[in-house]
Amino acid sequence: MVKRGKKHNRKRAAKQAIQATHPEPNKIGASTPYDFEGRNLTPYGGLLPVATMLEKLGLQQLLEATITSKRVTRVMSLYKFALGIVLGFYVGFQRLNQLRFIARDPILTGVLGVDALPPQSTLWRFLAGLHLNVAGQVLKIQQAFRQRVWEAANVKLETATLDTDTTVHTVYGKQMGARKNYNPKNKGKLSYQPILTFMAETREYIYGDLHNGDRHSGKEIAAHIQKVIACLPATVKTIYGRADSGFYCGEAVEAYEAGHCQFIVCARKTDRLVEELQKAEWKPSKQTDADEECEFTYQPQGWAKPYRFLALRYDKAAREKKNDKKKNTKKPDTKEAEQYQLFDTAPYEYRVFVTNMTGSIALLAWFYRQRAGAENLIKEANNDAGLAAYPSSRFDMNRIHFQLAMVAYNLNAWLMLFNREPVADAAKLKHTTLAIARLRFLFIAAKIWSHAGRTGIHYSDQYQEQGLFQRLMTRLRSIKLQDLAFRPVLHPALK
Repeated sequence: MVKRGKKHNRKRAAKQAIQATHPEPNKIGASTPYDFEGRNLTPYGGLLPVATMLEKLGLQQLLEATITSKRVTRVMSLYKFALGIVLGFYVGFQRLNQLRFIARDPILTGVLGVDALPPQSTLWRFLAGLHLNVAGQVLKIQQAFRQRVWEAANVKLETATLDTDTTVHTVYGKQMGARKNYNPKNKGKLSYQPILTFMAETREYIYGDLHNGDRHSGKEIAAHIQKVIACLPATVKTIYGRADSGFYCGEAVEAYEAGHCQFIVCARKTDRLVEELQKAEWKPSKQTDADEECEFTYQPQGWAKPYRFLALRYDKAAREKKNDKKKNTKKPDTKEAEQYQLFDTAPYEYRVFVTNMTGSIALLAWFYRQRAGAENLIKEANNDAGLAAYPSSRFDMNRIHFQLAMVAYNLNAWLMLFNREPVADAAKLKHTTLAIARLRFLFIAAKIWSHAGRTGIHYSDQYQEQGLFQRLMTRLRSIKLQDLAFRPVLHPALK
């Protein structure tokens, strides 16, 4: 019997591509064998971009031409000593005795061109042999190197916002210059009070110095402001300055104006200023977090001329009622009052600023509020760059250590300028902290190979930031000197 039904004899579609085979995952357990026979392995493969930037922009020639030292070093040259300490801070080892953990790291020793870093005692003697003026020379090196970075990274900022602040470093020993003074976290203990200034647009450290534990005088504050303005690159034409009440003095205001800088400084409470606040004409403040606002012209005692003062007023009773309604929270305005330094005068609290700017009260209050970013940058320098890890009881050694730690901080800021997205607006420039940059771009497993007189580096094919890393290396390797200036490798220019 023959069946004449329809037959489904359509051919199946052929495979269009070879399917990738997925390897089985590695099985790691208690019985997994191990050994210590791997050679030229490093967890700091991200030092290659740093070394490329320093070489292309000529840091060695700049340092050797700037730093003066009569001491003849034998183990390494002066440049290698300084660079070795700075790279140690940049990697994350904040104390000289911790550098022994990376003393034979192949990429670090390859950058320095040595077999191994010297022991702690040799590093300590190197710092001890430097003169006190080396701290100022390191600042000059940073100023010159910043100019080169701006040229190569095509940074042409015409406006710079300078945030000046102080920090407290508690010391636990017999360090020279340590004093018992303002130290809210460790009351009654000896401390230093360094002063630092950062540029808000690029987060670079511009100028600073180690200071003893005494409060800064008006003369010292004015000298600092003058030096900060002198360190700015030549492209900067408009300067803004922000500072807290620790810099409220006539000398600071005169220094800002002498440098053609528009400033806003938080005022400090005085009896005469409280009298001016009480007799001022107040009006509701609809664009700020305050209840009322006012402005007036006032000349503090000892100042050369009167200035514009802005004030915000908060009703203490209303704030207390508002705080009582919030459950399971501490006083929410405590941090705000500490940050913005309110005058606690019954029945109101005040926020007062002195300025030579012409904007509205709401706009200038918002502008000053952005100064809080400087506190985060200081925290980053303290915790990640080893700023507070003073190695000696000698004040001159600690000053040099201070500047070397800030070089390590600036290395990250400069690399981020080269690794930025191609945007022209400086307000869109994102900040990557040193801690995050280490995780993304520094702590990269690598293997160094040598063959036929050539040396190279193998990175993992699983590295997630391959695109950004290759883009950064392409930009850095294309840096060239052209007509006594470095040719820009990024477009458009950052303005």
